[in-house]
Amino acid sequence: MQVVILAAGEGVRMRPFTYTNSKPVIKFAGTTVLEHNIRELPKEVREVIIVVGYLQEKIRKKIGDEFDGRKITYVEQRKQIGNGHAMMLCEKKVRGKFLVFNGDDLYSGKDIKKLFQHNLCALVKKVADPSTFGVYILNKKGKVIGFVEKPEKFVSDIANIGCYLLDKRIFKYQLKKSERGEYEITDYIKYLVKDGIDFEIEKTSFWQPIGYPWNILDANSILLSFIKKSEILGKVAKDAEISGLVKIGKGTTIGPGVVIEGPVIIGENCVIGPNCFIRLNTSIESNCHIGHAVEIKNSVIMKNTSVSHLSYVGDSVLGENVNFGAGTITANLRHDGNSIGVKIKDQIVDSTKEKLGCFIGDFSKTGVNTSLYPGVKLGPFSWTYPGACIKRDIEPFHIEKEKISFEKIEGLIKGERLIEDYDFEGLYKRLEKE
Repeated sequence: MQVVILAAGEGVRMRPFTYTNSKPVIKFAGTTVLEHNIRELPKEVREVIIVVGYLQEKIRKKIGDEFDGRKITYVEQRKQIGNGHAMMLCEKKVRGKFLVFNGDDLYSGKDIKKLFQHNLCALVKKVADPSTFGVYILNKKGKVIGFVEKPEKFVSDIANIGCYLLDKRIFKYQLKKSERGEYEITDYIKYLVKDGIDFEIEKTSFWQPIGYPWNILDANSILLSFIKKSEILGKVAKDAEISGLVKIGKGTTIGPGVVIEGPVIIGENCVIGPNCFIRLNTSIESNCHIGHAVEIKNSVIMKNTSVSHLSYVGDSVLGENVNFGAGTITANLRHDGNSIGVKIKDQIVDSTKEKLGCFIGDFSKTGVNTSLYPGVKLGPFSWTYPGACIKRDIEPFHIEKEKISFEKIEGLIKGERLIEDYDFEGLYKRLEKE
């Protein structure tokens, strides 16, 4: 059997991380969404077809032509005009029955396996607020008789979560663009149902969408909860204290006085400490340096990042090659106790989280003693001055409110580690057109 993974979109709501990376291969908890989902596939699935588009080279480099013993085939979607259009591009690649799912959601292999009991089927989840989902309308026998996108009035609370078992007969239908100007995969289901073809559902036991930056924290804590046993491959000082389930990679040094409370994952070739406090639900990827007396809690620290002494990182996500100056503090709680709002596409979106820190794009740097307000985002290649108090987002290629010329950017990042992996010139020019 084959699976089609839809991974072509840009993921604008996931900025600042999708400025420089493709959402399905953002790394946390030692893996990526794409890697996790491929590993979760039942053994019957022997070929993975990945629909790629935005920053596709990131996916191709990470996954390659074979992964987890499965053949990988790529289909390019040059214009992202809907998941239905992505399926049209796969018509000549698929055979018989095949799976389809979103490339930026976490799924369970057990749930996917349940789909095999049916001819045509979708994974679904019962939700409290159907108005934000597409929902299936069912008959008394539990079979699908209709589908409504984001209903204004209640018609069903059985939500679509973007995972399907389909077959080639869908391609006999000619899709039309929806009101939002895209081709929708759910229109195939509408056509099937209209023609009297049985389409069934299976309720999921596990699903984690990753549509906003704070969802990285949600997904990270879920994957860390799957750790079954500790694995310490690095060097740990005698007076360091480790409790709970903890994984530490090769070449990593845990210094004197460090306290780690699992679940925690620390990658390879990191230096932690001395006297750090690494609290539960934290992932630190490879080649990171966590300085003296730093506290990190419920956060993701991506590769090649440095958090200097006397800093606090709570409920935050730091991208790759970030440098936090000494004494940088991520505030993660409002005085009034209300949930934290985050600016997404010029609107403030309620994260529903009472504790939420910051989201720091790749190659960003903070000056010493910088304080960052809850929910603040720093774009890639941005900087703060020493002693700064950052209340608003900082755009990419800015020193706080000042835009930096490309010539100055080249000087600032010259000699940075792994800079060749980033098309910062292309990003700079692309953002000038927005």
